[in-house]
Amino acid sequence: MSTNDVAPIAARAAAVRSALIEQGAMAADALDPIIHWGAEEWKPENGARVVAKAWTDPEFKARLLADATPACAELGYHGPQGEYIVALEDTPSMHNVIVCTQCSCTAWPVLGLPPDWYKSPEYRARVVREPRRVLHELGLDLDPAVSVRVWETSAETRYMVIPMRPEGTEGWTEEQLAELVTREALIGTALATPAS
Repeated sequence: MSTNDVAPIAARAAAVRSALIEQGAMAADALDPIIHWGAEEWKPENGARVVAKAWTDPEFKARLLADATPACAELGYHGPQGEYIVALEDTPSMHNVIVCTQCSCTAWPVLGLPPDWYKSPEYRARVVREPRRVLHELGLDLDPAVSVRVWETSAETRYMVIPMRPEGTEGWTEEQLAELVTREALIGTALATPAS
């Protein structure tokens, strides 16, 4: 069988859904909340707002670093795959990057569904062994004096990175700051940087 003989993912998913409904194993509307959350609620902009709040509110930042799950929930970001969130703070001497080597676990409420590159076997295998090289290939070159720590996300612990706040952003609003934080910065494969 060639790859041309395999139905597109959407067609295969629809066929599985139809079969489960026909067999009575699933209600017709059982996936509606998950589809809604994935399309409308789970997005990296949520994590960007969490980071911007941490950058501007020291008390919130302390709560976020102590236990990110309830801190994220304070801003309305919770739900499936939002349990057990741990926030990792980048510093001038330490850069954090996350990976799930087994599958593609992320904290959906604050990172959104994982991008294709995060799920790729190449990223999952290589970032653990050679993080600087992988970061370089993704466009991030860190000073050699900065240590890189790779964190393994799992079903029990889902990480998000708090990137360093860019210099020159003093006095910016949370909304302005949130625009600097991408999904890649929340995973640790990019920095939060002002648009050039």
